[in-house]
Amino acid sequence: MEHRGLDAYGYFEREGALGHVQAEFRGLVAAARERIAEAYGRRLHSAYLYGSVPRGTARPGRSDLDLLIALHHAPGEEDRDTTGALAHGLDEEFPEIDGVGILLYGKDRLLSEQERYDLGWLLACLCTPLLGADLAEHLPRYRPDGLLARETNGDLAGLLPGVRERIREATTPEEYRKLCRGVSRHLVRTGFTLVMPRWGGWTSDLTESAEVFAQYYPERADQMRAAAAAALDPVADPAVLRAYVEDLGPWLADEYAARHGTKTPRPAG
Repeated sequence: MEHRGLDAYGYFEREGALGHVQAEFRGLVAAARERIAEAYGRRLHSAYLYGSVPRGTARPGRSDLDLLIALHHAPGEEDRDTTGALAHGLDEEFPEIDGVGILLYGKDRLLSEQERYDLGWLLACLCTPLLGADLAEHLPRYRPDGLLARETNGDLAGLLPGVRERIREATTPEEYRKLCRGVSRHLVRTGFTLVMPRWGGWTSDLTESAEVFAQYYPERADQMRAAAAAALDPVADPAVLRAYVEDLGPWLADEYAARHGTKTPRPAG
């Protein structure tokens, strides 16, 4: 039987490990650890890597660095400014990466019941501990079920208007390229979690995600494969983005809501 990212009991196995970080990225990871500790000091509870770097699949000069930072308290404006400066500094100094994304939350939010099947799941299953005590010890085991599908990506319909606005505001090739990478990734991951409970497993590989989706929606397979390719090698073509928000995105949002329902609303901020 295929492994599909689960243990013998059908629970997620945590993906990624510091030992999987490729040699080209070890200096970057060491710098991130040191700078996070210095930037937040006693405010920091813990920090984590996720994405291609701890999975050992990052591509030098092409992949970005994803970090999750947990503070002892809910972050304020000063904390967010610190995060922005940290991300900018790492991105500028290390040509091995193309962009740095940092999620910043207070530990109580990450452990809350409301986030149990969204941010909590992300931390427990997709994040690799980098600094501090691992919050995953306070979270449950997870299965690839409909509840997880709903709470992770069941908000696409609500996100599409904002995506349309960002596309209208974009003017440069670099802005289009960044939007293409981000929106393509989101659509592929949403397409995968749409079928995840039926497939009965997990993958973070975008190409594999598109192929799994194609098993259940062959009529949309070519679109999802193209989105996976654009997520890995983004293009500065506004027509690609318009097709996402005018066709694939709305269809996916409707199908998702019909099968799994919509994500539980979160408070602003």
